Amino acid sequence: MNISTPLLDGARAATRMPGLRLLGAYAQEARAECLRYLRSPGFVLPTMLFPATFYLMFAVMLGMGNSVDAPRFLLGTYSTFGVMGPGLFGFGVSLALERGNGLLTLKRALPMPPAAYLLGKMVMAMLMALMIVVLLQSLAVMVAGVQLTPLQMLRLTTTCVLGALPFSALGLLLGTLVKGDAAPALVNLVYLPMALLSGLWFPLSVLPPLLRNLAPVWPSHHLNMLAQSAVGFDTSSPWPHVLWLAAFTGVTVALAGWRLRRFG
Repeated sequence: MNISTPLLDGARAATRMPGLRLLGAYAQEARAECLRYLRSPGFVLPTMLFPATFYLMFAVMLGMGNSVDAPRFLLGTYSTFGVMGPGLFGFGVSLALERGNGLLTLKRALPMPPAAYLLGKMVMAMLMALMIVVLLQSLAVMVAGVQLTPLQMLRLTTTCVLGALPFSALGLLLGTLVKGDAAPALVNLVYLPMALLSGLWFPLSVLPPLLRNLAPVWPSHHLNMLAQSAVGFDTSSPWPHVLWLAAFTGVTVALAGWRLRRFG
């Protein structure tokens, strides 16, 4: 009773907020989450530099520019790889830790909109995705010599920023499955194999047929197809990929929400 009463009181107080104050609560929570992660070099630097280092290594230093299309193709794949991290780690790992140390329970007890906490983390993941794709495009144009039109750059940026949402949803679900220090291991067990099996590190043609045929199961495969289309490669109609990612996001969020309500 002592726990459930403040939780209910906080939710009721949030629903009674005037419209502008309600929007302000969402904005302040999103701002706090973004500042929190931007002030954490242990999160920001690896998240941004990991895909950038891979791009420089394979697109420039190791001479994969034998084909003029290779640096442009790798821009799409490493942009996809880059935006997976903020959602999976920034959302999933932090949620698991905050469930374990009681912060999520405290947040629920506060007079704030119940969805503001999750929305704040989602905005953080999208901001990090924006920073990653801008960095990769800068390297591609200024170092690898990739020719991109302003429209292609805008399409890739928009694709990657919105593409952070399915991985935020997946991170949310993973964060409900474990608590505390077990979360990084679980996220890595999903993150790295998913990138590998989606063809982000090397062509799918080198994989065994069974694994190659499973590529469309992964959201990273569909986001990669959209990223390749954005930089000028023909990947057929984008709508099947968009619809698959939207359905994946909706189902995953619904399942994660059910687990949060049931298990806290």
